[in-house]
Amino acid sequence: MATFASSSSLKQKFIIVSFLFAILTSLHSPLNARFASVFSFGDSIADTGNLLAISRSESRQLPTSTFPPNGRTFFHRLTGWFCDGRLIIDFLAEALGFPFLPPYFGSKNERPEQFGKGVNFAVAGATALNSSFLAKKGIPNHSTNISLEVQVNFFKDLLPSLCLSSTDCKELLRTSLIAMGEIGGNDYNYGFWAGKNIKEIREFVPLVVDIITSSINNIKISNMQELIELGAVTFLVPGNFPIGCSPSFLTQFQGSDKDEYDPFGCLTWLNQFSEHHNELLQKELGKLRIRHPGIKIVYADYYNPTMRLYRSPNRSGFKETLKVCCGSGGPYNYNTSISCGSPSLKRSCNDPSSYISWDGIHYTEATYKLVATAVFEELMNL
Repeated sequence: MATFASSSSLKQKFIIVSFLFAILTSLHSPLNARFASVFSFGDSIADTGNLLAISRSESRQLPTSTFPPNGRTFFHRLTGWFCDGRLIIDFLAEALGFPFLPPYFGSKNERPEQFGKGVNFAVAGATALNSSFLAKKGIPNHSTNISLEVQVNFFKDLLPSLCLSSTDCKELLRTSLIAMGEIGGNDYNYGFWAGKNIKEIREFVPLVVDIITSSINNIKISNMQELIELGAVTFLVPGNFPIGCSPSFLTQFQGSDKDEYDPFGCLTWLNQFSEHHNELLQKELGKLRIRHPGIKIVYADYYNPTMRLYRSPNRSGFKETLKVCCGSGGPYNYNTSISCGSPSLKRSCNDPSSYISWDGIHYTEATYKLVATAVFEELMNL
């Protein structure tokens, strides 16, 4: 379903978003003085080159994000980002007045000084749950075996090189922002792609949320609690996107009954699944705040700002809501066997900023920028 915007609305979108972002990234923005560094964890929504570096170091086939037309909008070069331009974490770095966060794997052999403003541990394809656990459930991960726990362990290994003493490390973390994701989306994606039903995948939601926030079977502490013990005090924890609007799932479940779609063309039951994850995540974050009253935890709402784009695309200048910018064939311009950047798909739409979806799974820079603006507003309320 496509909704076309007038030229005046496009101009209005550009003026409003540019104005807001200029304020947020100005030298006088409250965000600039709030944090000394950012440490990011997650999957392809935040990966700024880790999967690419891992693939090179292991002489593996390079990810499709390494090839055009990825990176065409802002960087005008190949980056390894699964996007036409910047990601939410990139906009966050800009708002803080920082350079883009260096990927851990692409930079870990360099001098620690380059990590002065933070490090990005996010790896495309990463899951919250360990790959071995998912494999036992019949859910393979062909991208990477790096889970959130593994990323946190990499951070713990790196931390001593960033500070002179345990006191220095605690001070570093006290003044840092810890971005915990988005993570967990792939746990669900892989399940659906493996043919698991909604009931089976729904059983993973408490496990995914527990990995992020609280104890699992009272055996080990969560990744967030582990970081709290190390001295971290400020967390940004994103929820899930409305996956019922994802062209990949719309294509997979194409032919569903008409009453399973909302008025905007999204699958209601999949969006309800995302809302279930987000509600449980927020509930557990609330418990964590009670247990650690000195800790600041910001829930980053990715769902509602994105849904507003589907409901009122013309207000933000989008022309295509459910079709893919970099895709091939079908009603959603998405083909499960041809990824953006693959040898047979190196071209994209003329104007990515008029599309919500970049490649059927990830979003365009224009979408990420609008979601990032909403996240900034939450951070400024700290």
